[in-house]
Amino acid sequence: MKSKWFFVALLAVAALLALGACAAPAGAPAAPAEGGEEAAGPVTLDTVFGTEPPTMDPSLATDSQSIWAIRQMFMGLTGFDENANVIPGLATEWSASEDGLTWTYKMRDDVHWVKLNPDTGEFEDLGPVTAQDVVYGVKRTLNPNTASDYAFVLYILKGGPELNEADPTADNFQELLDGVGVRAIDDTTVEFTLSEPAGYFPSITGMWVTFPIYQEAVEAGGETWADAGTIVTNGPYTLAEWQHGSELRFVKNPLWPGADDVQIEVIQGPIIESASTAMSMYEANEIDIMADPGWGPPLPDMDRIKADPELSKQLFIAPRLCTYYYGFVNDKAPFDDPLVRKAFSAAIDRQSLIDNVTKGEQRPAHTFAPPGIFGNAADDMDVAPWLVMDDYGEQVAQAQAWLAEAGYPEGEGIEATLMHNTSEGHALIAQAVQAMWAEAFPKANISIENQEWQVYLKTLLPDSPLEEKPHIYRLGWCADYPDANNWLNEVFNSKSGQNYANFNNAEFDALVEQAAGESDPDVRKELYKQAEMILVDQESAIAPIYYYTYVRLYKPWMEEVVISPVTGDPVYLWKMDVAAKNAARGQ
Repeated sequence: MKSKWFFVALLAVAALLALGACAAPAGAPAAPAEGGEEAAGPVTLDTVFGTEPPTMDPSLATDSQSIWAIRQMFMGLTGFDENANVIPGLATEWSASEDGLTWTYKMRDDVHWVKLNPDTGEFEDLGPVTAQDVVYGVKRTLNPNTASDYAFVLYILKGGPELNEADPTADNFQELLDGVGVRAIDDTTVEFTLSEPAGYFPSITGMWVTFPIYQEAVEAGGETWADAGTIVTNGPYTLAEWQHGSELRFVKNPLWPGADDVQIEVIQGPIIESASTAMSMYEANEIDIMADPGWGPPLPDMDRIKADPELSKQLFIAPRLCTYYYGFVNDKAPFDDPLVRKAFSAAIDRQSLIDNVTKGEQRPAHTFAPPGIFGNAADDMDVAPWLVMDDYGEQVAQAQAWLAEAGYPEGEGIEATLMHNTSEGHALIAQAVQAMWAEAFPKANISIENQEWQVYLKTLLPDSPLEEKPHIYRLGWCADYPDANNWLNEVFNSKSGQNYANFNNAEFDALVEQAAGESDPDVRKELYKQAEMILVDQESAIAPIYYYTYVRLYKPWMEEVVISPVTGDPVYLWKMDVAAKNAARGQ
């Protein structure tokens, strides 16, 4: 038997089978369960979704909920294996020119666009995915009319920033659109031209903002093209139902190559913002997993889970390429002062938070990029050692001295808001940190607010009104690809749409931009270390808190749960014992 827990790439395909008829029904009868018993219906992964995904549009997604769903439904040119190495997806091979500026991808021709008819339940075959679809998807992300907050990722392409920052009404707009460095050589060959060498570029083509998109679907559906009934996809699943704020349902695409090897035919669940409610459903055998994109185990239940003879066997913990952090809005007083930011960052007892609140074997963070990311400085204690001192009392004393130097002794005169998205777990962490700050700075007044996820993301946007923003906000960042460019340059460069801290430092920008085009890996690592020193140590634009772990629960009938450290959950590779699940449910 295969090991129950192992890591493989999202886009790895075990066997490629010829495409069948032009239409096939969704939710066909399930394959026989173990022991030859027929399942009562389609093999279904029952889960919960923790928040309403803001979008299913690859050009617009910025959050983990949306990206998780998009990766179930779309294939990109490349993917990632269990060691975060780039592997083929739609592309069978790729190569770079000698100067590193031109990348050529050869594509397979057996992956087709499909559309699920909500009335008949049949999948319509719309023809093969082509190089032209990749070109359209990339240019659509960069087109300012799309308003993609992730377009900055594609500034590495020749003409990318010029198009994205252009006035759509300008006389030369079409010229700018045509001038972007991506073109179809033929139906199965796409060529990218970069503005500077980037050895990590094959990782970029594994990101959703470069995924091919079916142009006719966008033009016909407009802003709702990515909703159930109108979305056109090319991956192992597609969207069958989206009751906004209530429920999501994805169904297997029977026309996808390798579909015969996909056991799980339906992924479904309600949208629930309460982790404790989800936990009750798990213990009642109503759902199969407690994991993203829904909920991991509630923090207050961790001790009980670890002590329970059955639940403890179902608990899964492993390192994850993510960092949990608090950001300071750098241009909002009093957090426009680096000394104030340093003081509040230093006054967080990270190890105590892990030991007493999160309890998921996380690691205290003193850098933004976590272990496992190329260019990370997580093991280099030259960077912000004052964040993770062995003696927390000494750490607090330093924090108090910095705040007094800034003109706020004991926090006198500081009134600030800490905001997080609605979540029981985030609330518990915020309350614990609030208590630490209250003890360190007894005269400061720090209040806590929360917002629903979609509203929260809009509040934090760099160009949102400053008066509507909190002083301090909670976010996590997980690897889109395992390189510090994805963390330091693409998040906190002053040009980035992800720079919610409004951090603007010319030296930092120069370092990360130089690192992006540097070919010597040792030089790149040193540049990223210097960038971390500015971001976290000197300027303290953010307060890294801990490096994530996967903390999940899986029912015993989940026989094969595959996780990719970059792309997350390739559910098409998962297996379950249907008979055992039905028996546990009394069916």
